[in-house]
Amino acid sequence: MEKDLVEYIVKSLVDDPSAVSVNVIEGEKSTILELRVASEDIGKVIGKHGRIAKAIRTVLQAATARDGKRTVLEILD
Repeated sequence: MEKDLVEYIVKSLVDDPSAVSVNVIEGEKSTILELRVASEDIGKVIGKHGRIAKAIRTVLQAATARDGKRTVLEILD
């Protein structure tokens, strides 16, 4: 569910949605989502002063809070 949510949000932001990929790494108490986008779209995902990235992380935390698991979004180059 978290993977689909992040993919949907990010594909709406970037110019090249086919280059968006999310890798899920499951742990006992946390889940790590590794996000990769095209190099020219990295600025659109991060935003000015990281505002868009922070907003995506906030929505992700709100969506997963009821499960009691911690979800981390990593934006990779």
